[in-house]
Amino acid sequence: METIILGGGCFWCTEAVFKEVKGVTDVESGYTGGAQPNPTYEQICTGTTGHAEVVKLTFDPTVVSYRELLEIFFTIHDPTTPNRQGNDVGTQYRSVIYYNSQEQKDIAKQVMCEMALVWDAPIVTELSPVEAYFKAEDYHQDYFENHPLQGYCAFVVAPKVAKFRQSFAERAKA
Repeated sequence: METIILGGGCFWCTEAVFKEVKGVTDVESGYTGGAQPNPTYEQICTGTTGHAEVVKLTFDPTVVSYRELLEIFFTIHDPTTPNRQGNDVGTQYRSVIYYNSQEQKDIAKQVMCEMALVWDAPIVTELSPVEAYFKAEDYHQDYFENHPLQGYCAFVVAPKVAKFRQSFAERAKA
């Protein structure tokens, strides 16, 4: 098993999508990229901690590759908007890939170059080594699964999950 940590806006969205991917065995919402140890959601929302909302994925590379996960990542969020995804604005919503090895870094750079040809605006996704990671509060875990009719989930998360299912049908769990 391998891990990858990704930030692509609200972690409820990225968590909901990656829970649907064949080969992903665990998805956990959390925070990383800042200096404050054990931050709370309320602290993250101030934009002063330096942390991003992220998801930590555990995956089986014999079923889904690191590259494939990054291709999904670049499809389900807008990597051209700094510190923003839709109406979610702030440094905690930045696009970021945290890598665990030189190989992951090299693959991420390749995918970012390929994605630069797909998007009309420049890619602003940060590429950083894994830093201290902090699991988000329990009420953030499996949020979409537990609250599918909540307004944000219905109007923001659900369309991202639908886009994944349409764009990557062969990668979706049954």
